[in-house]
Amino acid sequence: MKNLFLLLLLFPSVLVAQGRVDTIAVYSPSMKKTLKAAIAFPSGYEKGESRYPVVYLLHGGSGAFSDWHQKVTEKGIVNQLAEEHKVLIVTPGVGPASYYYDSPLLDSVRYETYMIQELIPFIDKNYRTLAQKESRAITGLSMGGHGAITLAAKHPTLFIAAGSMSGVMNIDTDLWKVGEDFRSLRKKGQIEMLGAINYQGPLFNPYTAVGLVDQLKNQKISLIIDCGVDDFLIETNRQMHSLLMEKKVAHEYIERPGAHTWNYWTEALPVQFFFLSKSLKR
Repeated sequence: MKNLFLLLLLFPSVLVAQGRVDTIAVYSPSMKKTLKAAIAFPSGYEKGESRYPVVYLLHGGSGAFSDWHQKVTEKGIVNQLAEEHKVLIVTPGVGPASYYYDSPLLDSVRYETYMIQELIPFIDKNYRTLAQKESRAITGLSMGGHGAITLAAKHPTLFIAAGSMSGVMNIDTDLWKVGEDFRSLRKKGQIEMLGAINYQGPLFNPYTAVGLVDQLKNQKISLIIDCGVDDFLIETNRQMHSLLMEKKVAHEYIERPGAHTWNYWTEALPVQFFFLSKSLKR
């Protein structure tokens, strides 16, 4: 095929009570590899010719495209939300600890390009979507929260709303409440992908969400940030909240009991969709 965006495989659909889920594999010319994604549909998609808004739902650092369907504590919740809000929900898969950015050092890590220039155009071309900013939102957990906020900040013409659940708002691991072994491992990976970058304010590096607060100003993007008080990333979320307040960027910020767990994210997901859905044009 000559098309830049190439569907290599279309796996059999998984039928569920609220709709269907397609698992697809999309070739990335920028990274010269194939990546999987899942798409959940509302039941009405099968019955007519209507076009639908799209919510991109991103996984965490060691996760996969199927996590939101398989690891949630309430099975079928993604399909329920697709049905309730009448949206397509796309759960892309990316590389481990890759943060949804383009590495300046590694050609194998170009996930911003993949998301923005390859996956989104592919979805809009092959499915009945409303291919406009006003009908597209993005959110995710942990590394996916980082990806959602940074992609929205860097591409404000593509998203009307963005959210984060337990997001890595600052990839500086010195702010994380984790053991030294985990911290050292993540630092090593970041150095391999980014080299030496500045993690300190006020001039945060734009490879981390806190460094993109200025780019969220006056962009007409609805923002929601949600983190548990027992989460090891809580300080990065409080830092992001403080910077957004300082820059007078409108957003909804939530702290509630919970940690970095699937139980927390399962409970947070309907709140995110309620918020995001209010901004979506149908």
